[in-house]
Amino acid sequence: MNKLKVAIIGIGHLGSLHLKDYNNLSSLVEIVGVCDIKEERTTRLANHYNVPFFENYKDLVGKIDAVNVCVPTKDHFEIARFFLENNTHVFVEKPITTTVEQADKLIELSEKNNLKLQVGHIERFNSAFQSARHFLSKPLFIECHRLNHFPNRSLDIGVVMDLMIHDIDIMLGLIDSPIKNIHAVGVNVLTLMEDIASVRVSFENGCVCNLTASRVSEDVMRKIRIFQKDSYISLDYIKQEAYIYKKSENSILKHSLPIEREQPLRKEIEHFIECINKGKTPLISGKEGRAALSVALKIIKTIKERTALINSQPD
Repeated sequence: MNKLKVAIIGIGHLGSLHLKDYNNLSSLVEIVGVCDIKEERTTRLANHYNVPFFENYKDLVGKIDAVNVCVPTKDHFEIARFFLENNTHVFVEKPITTTVEQADKLIELSEKNNLKLQVGHIERFNSAFQSARHFLSKPLFIECHRLNHFPNRSLDIGVVMDLMIHDIDIMLGLIDSPIKNIHAVGVNVLTLMEDIASVRVSFENGCVCNLTASRVSEDVMRKIRIFQKDSYISLDYIKQEAYIYKKSENSILKHSLPIEREQPLRKEIEHFIECINKGKTPLISGKEGRAALSVALKIIKTIKERTALINSQPD
């Protein structure tokens, strides 16, 4: 089998991790080039991995089979659309785009041109989550906490798009029911957008999900608890640990779930390569990326409306 020819657009923090993992998959892919507007940093990484540097991503057309788009969110649509229009499979980091209309266009292009479109919702590939899925039946209540230090990056979006969208995607993947209601609170602490948010999502089937995300926390936490009849599962994405608590007569028994810890990003990239080589549909295709984006935008709209109402009140 011929190696897949790939390129990475955007070699910031996340893009450099993509580059590292692609380099470790040299038996499957050939890195044709990297591209970023910060030439000095990108050239340094290109030299380190012995791959070509491109000043303009459009110069890669015709040279690659697939591209990883790791640029700021505002540029996702323009770059992903360009490559989908030019016969190139696309992996785009989350969130897929800034608007639902843009996401629809990317999905339309990928289907029209028979190309793979995968969105970087990495937690689906977390070993702990994949292990826990086997023990889930019908969630009744879900609680998510995602806390981080102030990042000094990804500040073109708020915490809902930056962090909470991971848990939104997980939530939508677990609950097979339309959303009934969204209650959301958010506060701008250090930026012009929400830096902390607390959200309660109610579904038509009665399930409720509470989501908390902060990028101004002293602690780092990425946890989820999923409650169902007679049991609940507690999962730590960072430690890649999961426990199931089951009812046993008048007590609760705790069991550790068997997990083979792996690097989620590498698994995610391997999945993208496999989908291209074997004609599979990505686990997180454009449609799943669009669904998470749509809910995130509704949450942000609710936060803004509530904030505007509070600010309109007399002192």
